[in-house]
Amino acid sequence: MKANSYDAAKRILSRYLEHNKCRKTPERFAVLEAVYGFSSYFSIQDLDGRLSEMNFPVCRATLYNTIKLLMDLRLIVCRRLQCGMRYKAGYADNKCVQVCIVCGKVTEVKVPEVDDVFEHVRLKRFRKESYTACIYGVCSTCQAMLTRQKNRENTINKQE
Repeated sequence: MKANSYDAAKRILSRYLEHNKCRKTPERFAVLEAVYGFSSYFSIQDLDGRLSEMNFPVCRATLYNTIKLLMDLRLIVCRRLQCGMRYKAGYADNKCVQVCIVCGKVTEVKVPEVDDVFEHVRLKRFRKESYTACIYGVCSTCQAMLTRQKNRENTINKQE
């Protein structure tokens, strides 16, 4: 868990709850802690398992409501992948990710040129805070699998 990001996210959640006169429940902060404990994308089931490991089981309704709140506060990001919805802690995260359209694997990549572009872009009447750039394609593992399948099909067709 990145302590600085987690601490900042915790302060943002706490201020939001105080400002909107909402209860500061231990469940909300346990979900936030579990979310920021993941180093990659996770599903609701993964989060539920993590909370159980922390000996802090939370009902599904609370889990979904808290995830929605954290998304509204931009403390987590959500991606719709082939394997379903995946979430990731994302407060002030400038990221470039590659997403395999075959297996759904998400990998963070460093692309200095993308960082430079977003650093120098000026937007009218809009203050940028962070970005996530997604590059969709086929990972090397899936590409190798697809190539093997194609070669097998070609071999079978030649034999016929």
